[in-house]
Amino acid sequence: MIVSLTFHQTNNATLKHTIIPKQAPAPKPAEYISCIQSPRQVNSIEEFKKLHAQYIKLGLDCIKHNARELLVACALSNWGCMTYAKSIFLSLEEPKTFDFNILIKGHVDKEESKEALLLYQEMWERDVKPDNFTLPVVIKACVQLSATKEGKEVHGHATKLGFGSDPFVQNGFINFYGKCGEIEQACMVFDKLGSNQTIASWTSIIAVNSRAGLWTRCLELVASMTSRGLRVDESSLVSAVSSCAHLGSLDLGRSIHCYMVRNSKSLNVIMQTSLIDMYAQCGCIDKALQIFEPMKEKNIHTYGATISGLAWHGDGKRALKIFSRMIREGIYPNEAIYVGILSACSRAGLLEEGFKCFDQMRFEHQIVPNSQHYGCMVDLLARSGRLKEAYNLINNMPMGPTDSALRSLLGSCKIYRNVEFAEYAIQKLRELNACNSGDYVILSDIYAKESRYEEMARMRTEGFDQGLIQEPGFSEIEVKGNTYKFVSHDRSHPWSAELYEMLHQIEWQLRFERYKPDTSDVSSDVDEEEKRRLISAQSQKLAVAFGLLYTSPGTQIRIISNFRMGKECHRYMELVSQIFERTILVKDRNRFHCFKDGRCSCNNYW
Repeated sequence: MIVSLTFHQTNNATLKHTIIPKQAPAPKPAEYISCIQSPRQVNSIEEFKKLHAQYIKLGLDCIKHNARELLVACALSNWGCMTYAKSIFLSLEEPKTFDFNILIKGHVDKEESKEALLLYQEMWERDVKPDNFTLPVVIKACVQLSATKEGKEVHGHATKLGFGSDPFVQNGFINFYGKCGEIEQACMVFDKLGSNQTIASWTSIIAVNSRAGLWTRCLELVASMTSRGLRVDESSLVSAVSSCAHLGSLDLGRSIHCYMVRNSKSLNVIMQTSLIDMYAQCGCIDKALQIFEPMKEKNIHTYGATISGLAWHGDGKRALKIFSRMIREGIYPNEAIYVGILSACSRAGLLEEGFKCFDQMRFEHQIVPNSQHYGCMVDLLARSGRLKEAYNLINNMPMGPTDSALRSLLGSCKIYRNVEFAEYAIQKLRELNACNSGDYVILSDIYAKESRYEEMARMRTEGFDQGLIQEPGFSEIEVKGNTYKFVSHDRSHPWSAELYEMLHQIEWQLRFERYKPDTSDVSSDVDEEEKRRLISAQSQKLAVAFGLLYTSPGTQIRIISNFRMGKECHRYMELVSQIFERTILVKDRNRFHCFKDGRCSCNNYW
């Protein structure tokens, strides 16, 4: 036994010695660490609490490094508990910037953004300065809360602290201003970075423009990246492909697809899904399906893009087959999927199948129909001529009549020349304060077809008095990567002479097919000759004439219009496709029409 000699002074000043057993020296805290589990190896809050208790028992929690490891694990792990993490934080004598950063990030990751901002405020109160890791997380909290005022204050702090040129910090502000709808401010932050712009900076500003629907600007930014020799990342490529889809820029979309293939070992499901959507929206549904079919991994977004694409092309039967395959593969449909499949049934006139899907959504998959689902069902009924049932459904919608459902009914009233339900639709749109110039034009056209010219004039006057100005109809065509836009009777282009000569030649050849212009949709009370003149140079006809002039024989002609195709243009395109042996693809406001060999893919149901 180890002994120690200890002297005790007695009252009589005599010394006595006592032999006392001496304890073995206590191990240093560092010696325990090697035999104790690391906080990073814990898999649940229960395990963590046990480990924390061991740290406290052994005094390891008093060491700053260990305390921080505990804080990081509890705050940032997917099993973490912020209340418990806060208790660890409060045990720190003088928390530093790193400690605040961990707790703030933990709150933001769990979308507890108010608590994150309160901690940020506490940092300033305790004179703990934020760093370039603090600010991006705090600005993310502002985004989650849509706290524009607070975000701008944080931006001011960043500038005062000298982070005005720090790309890691400023990229957060680009996203912040973009999500707050202040696109110009986001662009200003991006431009101020100058030579400090990183690929992440470019990705952020491209995403901002994409979310804002600034598709052309988005593509310009991607082009600037490539011209500077920067590698375009996956996120920016997806934004670029999405821009091509919305603009109908097939040639550019193909080029981006090639860039993806050249610069990626393999295309992941997000990139492939974006390509499916782009090709479908640009009219190449077969190409979209060529990408879809061999995909090894498909998610709900992949199926959604494919079903919606088939819906736009009026191929309801194939959309239903893919929908069934998705369910067989165990992918649970959501609200968006059902909007796509109901829309596909509507555009293909699949009445029975549409009601079956609607019931399946409600009863089998327990999805409560929203206004879009009801709008699809109204459209399905109204297009099929069942206007009374469509009217009843509108009146029984839980959310009440919506403008989209009422417009579906109104548009079908024009086809079936039903004044009663058209007047009802207009009245309800007025009550919703949702009437636009097109609504008045449709009802006035219905009155004109019924020779009710006084009501026709009254409707047009009413729309004019309310300051409703109809957006001019236009048609666009893409030729060799450039987009050309036309309005009816357009003579603003330098090639107008050639265009109108081509129109004359087309009509001359159509006469051999006994073509007679259909002026029944012209509501004006002018004579027949003037009606023929009005329809002779419609924007879609000018676009197809341009396509015949400036594309090679056999090339598909692709036209995008911002209005619904009329009967006259539809018949015209059918004959042009037959005589000139061209496939003509027209995307109007509602769907795609593919004209080939004198027939249209819609089978005259649109």
